Amino acid sequence: MEYIVVAASAAILIFLVQSCLDGPVARRALWVLLLAFAARLVIHVMVIRSVLPYGGDNYTYGQRALEIVAYWKREGFQFVTSDQIPDLYSVAVPCNVFALVMYICGGPALLACTSVIALMACALCIFMYRFARLIGADERSSFRLLVLVAFLPAFLLHTSDTFKDGFNVFLVVSCLGLAVSNVQRFDIRKVLLLAPLLWALWNVRPYMVFMCALPLVLGFVGARRALPFCTLALLAGMLASFAFFSGAAPNAAVETMQQQLELGQSETVRLANADTGSGVVFDDGGNPWSAFLPKLLYTVFSPFPWMGGSVVLQLAKIETLIWYYLIFCAVRGARQLWNQDRRVLMVLLLFIVPCTIVYATSMSNIGLIFRQRMPIVMTVSLLAAIAWTWRRQRPGRMASDQLPPPATRPARRRVTAG
Repeated sequence: MEYIVVAASAAILIFLVQSCLDGPVARRALWVLLLAFAARLVIHVMVIRSVLPYGGDNYTYGQRALEIVAYWKREGFQFVTSDQIPDLYSVAVPCNVFALVMYICGGPALLACTSVIALMACALCIFMYRFARLIGADERSSFRLLVLVAFLPAFLLHTSDTFKDGFNVFLVVSCLGLAVSNVQRFDIRKVLLLAPLLWALWNVRPYMVFMCALPLVLGFVGARRALPFCTLALLAGMLASFAFFSGAAPNAAVETMQQQLELGQSETVRLANADTGSGVVFDDGGNPWSAFLPKLLYTVFSPFPWMGGSVVLQLAKIETLIWYYLIFCAVRGARQLWNQDRRVLMVLLLFIVPCTIVYATSMSNIGLIFRQRMPIVMTVSLLAAIAWTWRRQRPGRMASDQLPPPATRPARRRVTAG
């Protein structure tokens, strides 16, 4: 049964490629994404679970998924949260998905779980292509981005086993994509679609919901064609939730965010995270906002080429070099997008900048930040795609699809007898 799930995941991937991409692009993308899908299965079997045992969270989530399966057998099939199993706090969605696969397969079925994660990773590549096209990148640059994301080392590694990072990146980028799409053309259905995405994100990595809050608000307020009635209705609904349910979700959510921020910035947690081979301790006197500049440099640019460490840390330097290139291109892409559509640029920057600052205040482990900044890397790569498009369309290097139309023949002058 495990291999049937793998085959079904591959079949769904083929369907997504054919239905979400145009014909010529779909044919090229299909082979790329099938290779990326297979690569993740190979890395799972040949590397993570054998040659180079890596991770910790992935093993934990697999065990919690087995606990959910046991709970289903006792209490019946349902979505299990931390109310039933306390250890599921903030990871209910990944563990329930893994549990569903294991329940179908009748056992641990780690390869089948990995195939689901690989399918999600490849679906994100398709979404990144469409996202890049949405903000103005041309077809060639968007396809280049698709290939890059498919084999980006950190993303490749952390979507080759039962990590939750694939869920996190997919949901974050999906929310940002809807925000940008809403800026360009308001649609109430996009706002409604955000509800299940944010709910799922809350059950994957809760603080990321707040990292997406500012871009989503700008995507709503800055929409070009937002109807006044819809605007008033949604604002009234938000105000009503605060006014009539003061002890319910909104306040509880803010309280949870504050608790997570304080926990991540606490000296105890930072010292515990630093007590590993890739840990970093800053002379900040216990204040998370002290020594901010070196923390920011480590958050954005580490691991540095001269650093020693584990095999995975050395492999991470490959992605770091790609990341440096993406930052360089993104700066140029941001300048171009500033001239084309400043609202779209602001949506992206309102995620990149606050998220980077928050991560810098809790910086204590290079291996951890290597995983955590993946949503930032994906968002910055969208700006890089704009730079690639602009470079190709400069005067003298104009793309074929941007060439001016051929000159038309002048109309004949009608001559009449005088």
